[in-house]
Amino acid sequence: SREALSKMTPEQLRAFGRKRHAIPAQPRDGREFPVSFAQQRLWFLSQMDASSDAYHIAQGVELSGALNREALQGALDQLVVRHESLRTHFEAVDGVPYQRIDAPTAFVLLEHDLSNLDTEAQQRELFALQTLETTASFDLERGPLLRGRLIRLAAERHVLLLTMHHIVSDGWSMGVLSRELEALYSARVRGEADNLPALPVQYADYAMWQRERLSGDRLARASGYWRETLQGAPSLLELPTDRKRPAEQDYRGALLEVQLDAALTQALKALSLKHGGTLYMTLMAAWSVVLSRLSGQTDVVVGTPVANRGRSEVEGLIGFFVNTLAVRVDLEGATVSALIEQVKQRVLSAQEHQELPFEQVV
Repeated sequence: SREALSKMTPEQLRAFGRKRHAIPAQPRDGREFPVSFAQQRLWFLSQMDASSDAYHIAQGVELSGALNREALQGALDQLVVRHESLRTHFEAVDGVPYQRIDAPTAFVLLEHDLSNLDTEAQQRELFALQTLETTASFDLERGPLLRGRLIRLAAERHVLLLTMHHIVSDGWSMGVLSRELEALYSARVRGEADNLPALPVQYADYAMWQRERLSGDRLARASGYWRETLQGAPSLLELPTDRKRPAEQDYRGALLEVQLDAALTQALKALSLKHGGTLYMTLMAAWSVVLSRLSGQTDVVVGTPVANRGRSEVEGLIGFFVNTLAVRVDLEGATVSALIEQVKQRVLSAQEHQELPFEQVV
């Protein structure tokens, strides 16, 4: 009641709010679960081009020293038991996708021994295996959506390749996977039980909670914010590229690494601190200036990823949570100080409304 709430301390109110909006764990009775909004987006794209590797997340790590093969297998098996997302496949019913969670099975780790090859041949074969691993298609309807290869280069030198489909993972998830795999492997090598904390919920619980949460007035408010924020925004950024923009995205772009030296980095951090912002906000402002000058447009919209893990229950999950925020920047006559302040406020506002899926914003 309101009377009871009025008697609560600030800490009790915060605890009440966390409990009230907590993600509930759903019963597991073999039924299908709805997909999250993000998963629905990728499932739809996969129907258009199932062979595309644009949404594969690959990770390779070199393992130095004596490798305990049994401990590695056990750690991978336990990861699959621990995270339902790693044993989930997707089935369509009347054109609507649903999650199906499979019973745990042993992780299939393909093995290759290149230790008898010379260095040049070994590197050539390693590159071929890496390419094969990262580009091979996933079957969303059958799974599994996590796979791996162990490549032996020498007695105490191996490479472990792990690849997941983005529909069950994201960049944050890869950090979770790496930390937990290391902890599980180390515990088995020492002959100890793992001490990882139990997961309060699983991804399927989050997907159902998200569907129920983003409805009614809450959905209307979130949609209204983005509709107002992006009203009249340019649909394209007209950059002077060396070739015509394709009618359909083909994912053939390259990656260009840019490094800022220590002195410039420190200067940027100091500038950020001066304006009460973060380094990210200052770089976002600078990037907006670059895009504006190249395009000749003073109204620029920049897509930027956000973890979208606003609930503590999902921080330790492997799953697809990441969202894209459309941050609009007005560069008409802006000074450096005004621009950083504008970007700061717009980034904070966008992050406050980050839970509305990007495709719904579009």
